[in-house]
Amino acid sequence: MSQRTVTLKFSDSDRTIELPIMEGTLGPDVIDTRSLSSQGILTYDPGFLSTASCSSNITFIDGDEGLLYYRGYPIEQLAEHSDFMEVSYLLMHGELPTAEQKVKFVDTVRHHTLLHDLMGSFFRGFRRDAHPMAVMVGTVGAMSAFYRDSSDPFDAKQREVAAYRLLAKVPTIAAWSYKYNLGEPFMYPQNRFDYASNFLYMMFATPSEDYQPNPVLARALDRIFVLHADHEQNASSSTVRVAGSSGANPFACVAGGIASLWGPLHGGANEATLTMLEQIGDASRIGEYIRRAKDKTDSFRLMGFGHRVYKNMDPRAAIMRQTCHDVLNELGLHDDPLFKLALKLEKIALEDEYFVDKKLYPNVDFYSGIVMRAMGIPNSMFTAIFALARTAGWVAQWMEMVASPEQRIARPRQLYTGSIRRDFLPMDQRG
Repeated sequence: MSQRTVTLKFSDSDRTIELPIMEGTLGPDVIDTRSLSSQGILTYDPGFLSTASCSSNITFIDGDEGLLYYRGYPIEQLAEHSDFMEVSYLLMHGELPTAEQKVKFVDTVRHHTLLHDLMGSFFRGFRRDAHPMAVMVGTVGAMSAFYRDSSDPFDAKQREVAAYRLLAKVPTIAAWSYKYNLGEPFMYPQNRFDYASNFLYMMFATPSEDYQPNPVLARALDRIFVLHADHEQNASSSTVRVAGSSGANPFACVAGGIASLWGPLHGGANEATLTMLEQIGDASRIGEYIRRAKDKTDSFRLMGFGHRVYKNMDPRAAIMRQTCHDVLNELGLHDDPLFKLALKLEKIALEDEYFVDKKLYPNVDFYSGIVMRAMGIPNSMFTAIFALARTAGWVAQWMEMVASPEQRIARPRQLYTGSIRRDFLPMDQRG
């Protein structure tokens, strides 16, 4: 079959440029514009909304149909039947592990959960009230100073060790950032626990008590990790890839991803959702805030509703909704005022014609924020937990990018709209 092409025709001349069309296994076709710059032409796409920045076989999203696949597996199946360690293996290696492969993978991750002892001193350089994400950006970036034997992205063995270290140590860093806020002793990882239970232990245990993670809460947290593990070429994953394209070490690349994720328009959405609920304060005020949300002149926005990519439904939201009710039932919190408010707001938004027409349905951030709040996790830690989960995807994206023969250093161009050439004038000649 001959190569499909598209012809670019200039309206002010007879000039034409023929461009090849590339086809993926799923999703829209892509016009290969790589040759345009050599012909003095650039495309203009602020925010890269119509640009395929890379080829990848990790994650597929169809926002119109509400589909999310990791390596071809629907997120619903993985969330129901798998766990985060298995999903991390899938993202990193391309296939689900055999029983033997999973045991080896989990054991390797457990081997790397401890932080270098001097990193404890690194934490103490921050203010006690530092946001956990600020601590994570700095500490993850500093890992390259402590783990220099796995900082070379062009060494396949070092890449693999770095991937394991990031997956294993980011939960420890996240939990310790919380402990540091509280002024409590750091709790070292206990590798007798599974991944999610270990994180809960490091978050909530103290040396004076025998803490046992609740299995219902651990399973709910593991599901949050699975649902947030990767999401195609979003802002933070693209940041990791762009940083990695320069040959930067993997710890610096993931620190860049964490910084990008911190933004309220990206990973900060679930934190913003709980802040919004606290602002509403009482179920009796929901009507007032619904009216404000509909008023385009009002700055108030309903956080946790709708999604930039998913136009009909967020496939993760239904899974998280059930998990939310499982946790509230386990903890007996259905009558808690804040959670009652959240559930009433959910009901109104699902039934109100305005929100239904605009497809402003509750998304995964709405439910995950409620779940984490019910577990006793403070708002400031929500994005840190998102970063913990997304580390699996960042590592997979980084490894794929570094190993790709097509990868070149990222160098976007621009449409220049500044002054044309002008000559410097001495100060006494400037009007």
